[in-house]
Amino acid sequence: MDSSSRIKDFQRSVRNKFNVFNSLFLSLPFRKIRTTGVLIPLLQSECREGLDVGRDPLEILDSFFKSRPELKTEEEQIDFMFRVIQYVERQVVLFDSVEDAAFPELHTLNDQLSLKDYIHLAGSKTGGSLGGPSDGDTNLATAASKLSDFRTRIVFTAHPTQFYPPSVLKIIAKLRQFIFNNDISSIDLTLQQLGLTSLLKSSKPTPFEEAQNIIYFLRNVYYDAVGEVYSQIKGASGDDAFHNFKVIQLGFWPGGDRDGNPFVTSETTLAVANELRMTLMKCYYRDLKELEGKLTFRNVEAVVAQLVAVVYDAMFNAKTTLSYDQLEGPLQTIKQILTTDYNGLYLDDVNALIDKVNIFGTHFATIDIRQNHSVHLQLVTEILQQNGLIQDSIEELSQENLIDILLGKELSIHPENFENELFQDTIQTIQLIKDIQAKNGEDGCNRYVISNSEDVYSVLFVFALIRWSWGENTFPVDIIPLFESVEGMANARRIMDVLFTHHTYRNHVQRRADTQTMMLGFSDGTKDGGYLMANWSIHRTKEELSSVCEENGIKAIFFDGRGGPPARGGGKTHRFYASQSDKIANHAIELTIQGQVITSRYGTKEQFKYHAEQLISAGIHKDVLGQKNQISDRFRALFDRLGRLSFESYTLLKNHPQFIPYLEKKSTLRFYSKANVGSRPSVRSADEKLTLKNLRAIPFVGSWSQLKQNVPGYFGIGSAFKTVVDEGGLEDLQSLFREVPYFKTLVLNSMMSLSKCNFALTGYMADDPEFGPFWHLLREEYELSKDMVLQVSGFEHLMEEEATSKESVAIREDIVMPLLVIQQYALQQLEKGTDQQDVYEKIVTRSLYGNINASRNSA
Repeated sequence: MDSSSRIKDFQRSVRNKFNVFNSLFLSLPFRKIRTTGVLIPLLQSECREGLDVGRDPLEILDSFFKSRPELKTEEEQIDFMFRVIQYVERQVVLFDSVEDAAFPELHTLNDQLSLKDYIHLAGSKTGGSLGGPSDGDTNLATAASKLSDFRTRIVFTAHPTQFYPPSVLKIIAKLRQFIFNNDISSIDLTLQQLGLTSLLKSSKPTPFEEAQNIIYFLRNVYYDAVGEVYSQIKGASGDDAFHNFKVIQLGFWPGGDRDGNPFVTSETTLAVANELRMTLMKCYYRDLKELEGKLTFRNVEAVVAQLVAVVYDAMFNAKTTLSYDQLEGPLQTIKQILTTDYNGLYLDDVNALIDKVNIFGTHFATIDIRQNHSVHLQLVTEILQQNGLIQDSIEELSQENLIDILLGKELSIHPENFENELFQDTIQTIQLIKDIQAKNGEDGCNRYVISNSEDVYSVLFVFALIRWSWGENTFPVDIIPLFESVEGMANARRIMDVLFTHHTYRNHVQRRADTQTMMLGFSDGTKDGGYLMANWSIHRTKEELSSVCEENGIKAIFFDGRGGPPARGGGKTHRFYASQSDKIANHAIELTIQGQVITSRYGTKEQFKYHAEQLISAGIHKDVLGQKNQISDRFRALFDRLGRLSFESYTLLKNHPQFIPYLEKKSTLRFYSKANVGSRPSVRSADEKLTLKNLRAIPFVGSWSQLKQNVPGYFGIGSAFKTVVDEGGLEDLQSLFREVPYFKTLVLNSMMSLSKCNFALTGYMADDPEFGPFWHLLREEYELSKDMVLQVSGFEHLMEEEATSKESVAIREDIVMPLLVIQQYALQQLEKGTDQQDVYEKIVTRSLYGNINASRNSA
């Protein structure tokens, strides 16, 4: 379908419906809502026209207030701004609901192949000149073989970029269904409920509450969605014996990720593990009760009733646990009886539940433990001091001696032997892994991720700590280094090569199915090296790690720490993975899904099924289509040069003396910590002076997004491209765009970041005596990057190949325009000084929520 037709369908299914339902806000029986709703279109128009002619937010709103007799006093104006914020927040919820309700129809209109399409394509391919059905059979067998072994893992995180409490999520779910059914009266009633319900949390969530918010989706969406996706894959494979229960797995970071979050403790981890298991039992119980109403046959009723009873007890009692065999055994008995005595009646229902038990076991989702390498370094140092192996520092030991100690020395460590609470909790958490595995099965918690991995000790410290904490030399835990800085990625191959040469660690990997998982961090990589350099470095690092693993007979699995926006690894997921070169191992796709992306791409059953299938399709894409995605030496050299040039440009920016002060004084950065959006601090160490290194990626990227400058998503691209173009290399860049899918993917993702920029919003900063030159520097790179990506792509406008996404972005930006102007107005008031400082600070903080939720992938 061409782009114009897709836009028409989008306008019919989304824009027009939103306009109709948006008008219902004006008829709500609440005077203030109705009054605000009448003024919103006028304010939108004045904001848009004012920015177009170069007026600043202070001028725009002061002019608007003067034209409204009911908004004369500052108190009236402040009250109005808060009401606009609340109104726009609910418009965002409504638009989300309308777009989500249209998803089942809209996604069928795009050009993306479904998993079923890939299977069909594999069976119909003739293999070129050979022709004949045997070639199709061969391709189908290849696809089926890939599916039988391929794995995906969707890991949900608790990063604070999605703010709705459970009560609001339930309203959204109702609203979405009513819109899908065109139930106007129910929509009207639900909008009334939405108008009177607070969209915000009254206090910062605890890590356990963050976990509960994600578990809501596991119970209400993913349990059934995963089962249905698996059933579709099984059916598409054409093999009734298809049993790849790892083809789609769920991972879980809330309660396990303690890197920089002092509020996540071993008690939190245990509570989350229990909650996951008990919630899963509630899902099993629901399915069993449905079966109980169907399986009313002699010899079957008693088996079902007994299973229902034991599962019921495990739903509410954390001390009651069931093993996989206690669940699967009775179901196999039921299956056998139905097959033998009752003509297989309802056998499909029983098989579907058996499949779910094989997929989810007793854990539901695997809790990953994550901690920073620096914590392990401090802890190991104290352990070695206590045992008389060093006096002050591990540097007293040679690398060989230290590695021998870590891999072979028998030590026993206990939490009570340490005064430091963080050390105590680290040991307790490692010991807890074993307890969780006893209750939830091995898959309940069998992965340990090490942030800031930049040397071989990143892995070996954790290896030793598990040995010493468990008192065992073998253990079922995958140790996963996270390479996220440019330096860490540069050292990655050497680190893994050294590890694999040590027999003790190599034997550990052998016991883990000869598989090594390695995590690549897009967020901090981009913050450290800039967009183009970080993404190309990650790609090259994957190639190098694939090579070193293959040389050692090991399967390389890459776990991608992807955020929402392109600046944090976001973008079109299928396009990203399908575009990777043939030198990157393709045994599995593992990635983090966080914040707004959970609700925007995985928030409904239809969305989850579609995007999960897209992940799996990306994994078999090259096998089915016979694409190698080879990058020639010439193109690699050009890509390398572009990476270096962009890195140089970005490095000059991040080392600019105004870089951090600009964020501190001119952006919303300082307000992130005041918003009740997550349990995690916005900086790694509140006691230190703010630096780029201790600033977390989410507030860093989010602050640029609130400014509508999106610097991390493109900065350096324009300068790099311009250098090559000035040397007569435009055709080479255009060839790179056409012939190297990964390069095209990066450029297209960057276009999304550029599309969401609006420098007119902060145009008043151009004349700022302190930051004016810095603002001009940012604006010039934005204009240059926009011009360069259009020249290289040959497009007439940004996001030309993504018509509906572009339309969605435009509508969302229009909805939040008043909110953006109000935010900048409040910042301007704070800068010039006001008696209402606390009030204007609250306006800025409140405005964060609607902006982020409207963007859906802003941080």
